[in-house]
Amino acid sequence: MNAAFTHHGGDLAAAMAVYGGRAEDWIDLSTGINPRPWPVPADLSIDWHALPDRVALAALERAAAAFFGVDPAMCRAVPGSEAALRALAPILGLPGRHAALTYRTHAEAFDDAGVVDHSPGTGPTTLILANPNNPDGILRGQAELARLLAIQEAQAGWLILDEAFADCDPAASAIGLLAPHRRLIVLRSFGKFFGLAGVRLGFVIAPRGVLDALDRRLGAWPVNAAALAIGQAAYRDTAWITRTRRNLWQSAAALDTVLAGHALCAQGNCPLFRLVQADDAMALFDKLARRHILTRPFAQDRRLLRLGLPATDAALDRLDAALSGPDRHG
Repeated sequence: MNAAFTHHGGDLAAAMAVYGGRAEDWIDLSTGINPRPWPVPADLSIDWHALPDRVALAALERAAAAFFGVDPAMCRAVPGSEAALRALAPILGLPGRHAALTYRTHAEAFDDAGVVDHSPGTGPTTLILANPNNPDGILRGQAELARLLAIQEAQAGWLILDEAFADCDPAASAIGLLAPHRRLIVLRSFGKFFGLAGVRLGFVIAPRGVLDALDRRLGAWPVNAAALAIGQAAYRDTAWITRTRRNLWQSAAALDTVLAGHALCAQGNCPLFRLVQADDAMALFDKLARRHILTRPFAQDRRLLRLGLPATDAALDRLDAALSGPDRHG
């Protein structure tokens, strides 16, 4: 198995190198990115000549804060939530702990990060949890998150909640636990729900002291002009947001039906992806890839395979047919 396929999703070039075909021949289900992105207006004005405007940055942060339901003073735009997490590690200066099955970045950002089973640690640590988690879609309730935060605070630690997939369901967010005195940091990602991962835009919602330290690390122009313009307009498009939230759950239900028809039980509380178990998920990955459908296997567990949402009914039908077809070899 090519390591490129198990490191993260979205490496279509590696898939073409191994399995052939052109980019347009493939259905890429290897990421959890909305396959029907927010439609960037053709006439959206982006000034590529000038440095990113500070007034526009403040406007973007206000628009995002309104979408999240937080005080704009606690919200900072960053060049992607992954970059933010890597910047936060030295700012907090504590050992990191993370879930056993989650983003690689949660371990990579903290060089000494250790796997946990969500039980209390010993001494101050930074506990990083994705909610909903990736790739299993597990959604922790508000009571559990409040309990974990209390434990971290009692030990002078921090809780970082990576809410990259929380935009699909506002009730999934722990925003309500935030306060200037709490040792809680929430990360949000623009690219997943809005389907524009190439914009590289995210947000850190945290107490002022953390944000001040982050500002010093990121400098005067943390995000580019395109992110300022696209992000601000997208967060204010309430009609698209409402419609998309409804449609994503409908699409996830349709995917679940197809998977169940092949004895694959989908799990997860995030509509942007589904995790299935198979006796040999690597073989299933290979079977689909030979039909130019890219999914996401996991080196640490050969039974797991994650699938994103097909963009169209035709793509879903093609997945159904590929799952039904015989294995191909050679």
